[in-house]
Formats: sequence, C-alpha cells, structure tokens
Amino acid sequence: MKATKIIGTLLIVLSIYVGYLGANKVADSTAEVKFLGIEIDASNESGQTQGFIFLGLAAALFVGGIYTVKK
Repeated sequence: MKATKIIGTLLIVLSIYVGYLGANKVADSTAEVKFLGIEIDASNESGQTQGFIFLGLAAALFVGGIYTVKK
C-alpha cells in the first residue's frame, strides 16, 4: 500500500472523529428547559461557534482524504 493511501485513510478517519466532536459540542451548547409552562432556551454561543468550526474542519479533512486516496 502506498504512503499516500495510508495518509488519505488517516485523514478520513480523523475527519470522522473531528466531526463527531463538533456535533457533540454543538449539541451540548444548546439546552432547553420547560418551567411552569414557560420554555427557556439557553445556548452557549462560543461553544456553538467552536462546534461549527470543528464541523468545517472535518469536512475539509474528509475532502482532503478523499482527494489523497484517489490520487
């Protein structure tokens, strides 16, 4: 197996992990509570921003991994 295919495969696996972290960060940054019939929405804006950055990085890593494997 060529080194480029190994690196590409590692990039794809890394992108899946980073995407998982990003999705969890976005999900953990948003909370909703119902109290006495009133719905309270609390969100952590910086946590959501970090989560979306992780998701963008995961997409870039995935595209790079696919390109490297096919090359």
